[in-house]
Amino acid sequence: MNQHSLVLHAKQELKWTQKEIPPLKRDEVLVKTIAGAISIGAELPQYLETDITERQPQYPKETGYENYGEIVEVGPGVEVLKAGDKVVASYGHKDYGVIQEHRAIPVPKDIHYSDALLTILSCDAAKGVLKLNPGKEDKVLVTGMGTMGLLTVYFLKEYMDVHHIDVVEPNPTRRELAKQLGVNDLFTDTSVCPRDFYHFGLECSGKKDAFHCLQSSLVQEAGLCILSDGNKDIFDLQPEFYEKELKIIGSSDGWDYRKHAEWYFENVRRRGSLLNRLFELRIGKEELIQCFMDLGDGRVNPLKVLVEY
Repeated sequence: MNQHSLVLHAKQELKWTQKEIPPLKRDEVLVKTIAGAISIGAELPQYLETDITERQPQYPKETGYENYGEIVEVGPGVEVLKAGDKVVASYGHKDYGVIQEHRAIPVPKDIHYSDALLTILSCDAAKGVLKLNPGKEDKVLVTGMGTMGLLTVYFLKEYMDVHHIDVVEPNPTRRELAKQLGVNDLFTDTSVCPRDFYHFGLECSGKKDAFHCLQSSLVQEAGLCILSDGNKDIFDLQPEFYEKELKIIGSSDGWDYRKHAEWYFENVRRRGSLLNRLFELRIGKEELIQCFMDLGDGRVNPLKVLVEY
């Protein structure tokens, strides 16, 4: 059996490559991809060579990291998963993936793949929120209502039960999505945010102006978490950081993907699908290369792209 992978060979040069899938190791499972996603904030800078965290890109480079699929074969040492199970995993834009059993997140049969795919980034957002650990009565400001920002708002409301959440987002469509998730005030620009008002802030935009805004908007000794990838602007500390003795933390990856998924899937069942509207564009896998071209040229600008196999 062959595996087809979308590989970046140079700046804006994507090609499908093919290789034979080797026999499974004891703890591995073979997953047939049903759906995937393009995480634009992370993948587009790599495609365009604009990622400031990667000054000298190395090629060839595999692409993507969000997958939903069905297990079609298991290794002899696999203990829990079996053929026919649906899972979320992270192996990129491929029609088949080989992963270790412990890296596959089981998905209940009644959860649609458009919801299931978001559990990975939802867990990444949750980790940053949990590090700050705001209380129900604390005031929280979130900058940037891209995928990470909206998932952050979702976790703040649905898991932490924070009552007062404000957001900064210039895009009216994204502000509307944030409103549907239950935020309080929606600011179109950082210049109108109140100063010395919030107990916690989360930066999800990747923009230095938003990072500056958070430092001025937080109260004394407040906490700030950077959840954006940091691949757009260089962040710098403002006088308020020292004057207010602010605490800044970073957050990468999720806290526990399987445990988070248990809560997330149950919340989807209980509250309905609030998040699959993030997929503003749906394509087939044969359209992936053209989609990256369109994204790179600015012809399309969705929050997130759902890829069906």
